Amino acid sequence: MKTIIEPFRIKAVEPIRMTTVEERRELIRKADYNLFSLKSKDVLIDLLTDSGTSAMSTMQWSALMQGDESYAGSPSYYRFEAAVKDLMPFKHVIPTHQGRAAEHILTSIVARGHGEGKIVPNNTHFDTTRANFEDAGIDAQDLVIEEGLDPALEYPFKGNMDLDRLNSLLAAKADCIPMIVITITNNAGGGQPVSMANLRGLRAICDKYQKPLFIDSARFAENAYFIKLREDGYEGISVKEIVREMFSYADGMTMSAKKDAFSNMGGWLALNNDEWAEQARTRLIMTEGFPTYGGLSGRDMECIAIGLKEIVNEDYLQYRIRSIEYINERLDSLGVPVMKPAGGHAIFIDARKMLPHITPLQYPGQSLAVALYIQGGIRAVEIGSFMFGRQADGSERPAPMELLRMAMPRRVYTQAQADYIVECFEELRNNIADVSGMVITREPASLRHFTARLRPVESD
Repeated sequence: MKTIIEPFRIKAVEPIRMTTVEERRELIRKADYNLFSLKSKDVLIDLLTDSGTSAMSTMQWSALMQGDESYAGSPSYYRFEAAVKDLMPFKHVIPTHQGRAAEHILTSIVARGHGEGKIVPNNTHFDTTRANFEDAGIDAQDLVIEEGLDPALEYPFKGNMDLDRLNSLLAAKADCIPMIVITITNNAGGGQPVSMANLRGLRAICDKYQKPLFIDSARFAENAYFIKLREDGYEGISVKEIVREMFSYADGMTMSAKKDAFSNMGGWLALNNDEWAEQARTRLIMTEGFPTYGGLSGRDMECIAIGLKEIVNEDYLQYRIRSIEYINERLDSLGVPVMKPAGGHAIFIDARKMLPHITPLQYPGQSLAVALYIQGGIRAVEIGSFMFGRQADGSERPAPMELLRMAMPRRVYTQAQADYIVECFEELRNNIADVSGMVITREPASLRHFTARLRPVESD
């Protein structure tokens, strides 16, 4: 049979409060046209993020009861550590309350008090990763391949780093580069995967210049499944084996367990360097907690340990990837300009192409997000000039792509809700010329998309 069904049963449900277009128009106005400022009870389908929003399994709920809350030496930590090392065999595993805390600790080690003049390349830095580096004075440079910047192009590994550009950068400025980072899958670039060949090439360049390679790993299992599907020689290899090979090329990793570990909270920093690990644990105690809990409860660590076993289940990954493809294909058939091929955790819309009458610095992705919420109560997030347009020096320039991301929580929404998403776009498409651009009325100095206030251009 060709039909792929959800490889789980629903055991508990959460009611959704239904709203009208008129209600939602007023709700988003009161939220200053920033979808982060909406109350979740006013959202029908919440695709703002797949971070911490997944449904936990019966095994995870059962594991909560094993949670040991000892300050030091909790058995929950050792079960968590063993589960991490089973997939990612790094010497040191340092728990944090979520991935951005791991990024912050790593940045403090790399910057060593000041980061001015330093450069950290990545395929594409996501928002908090970039902000952590830039806050320390480090230049966060994106070196994704050219194919990764064309939303309409069909290419199997659009998340790959441009190895030629990386090699040239290192040849010119190796002394300024303390490490290399690669994000799998490439979230800001449309959830696109990185190939094993690219990881091997990165490892060779890092060895040549004696630079550590770190993997930003939140969606590692989805990346591994894409390798199994798309890369020659891996079709017969298990996802678990592919995961272990991916991490064998790295010197360390940061992880948000709120994504591919099915956890509502948690993350970690893992690495092999003893000196860096000692510094990281010292920083951890200052900011997160003791090294055997690091800002997490024992319950959280138990859930992560089970989630890491469940995420490499290939029946689940087949369903996960196919569910994203299904919505992508339906939208594409309507003429909605989607990112191709479909990514792993989200559906990405090319807002620049869908709203050609809105200039990049009037934020077409944010405009589309607002219109989608009004139309159907769907909350998504902009990844474009609203998120990335403000530069470290205070200037503003258009982002390489203007995307709307609809991130699908794991094991949460049904086929009927997927069809509803498509129907909302079908209705929205008929009135797309009426969507107006946005103007920012107030913004913080960094990470403005979380809390900025906006208004429609037409309200001038």
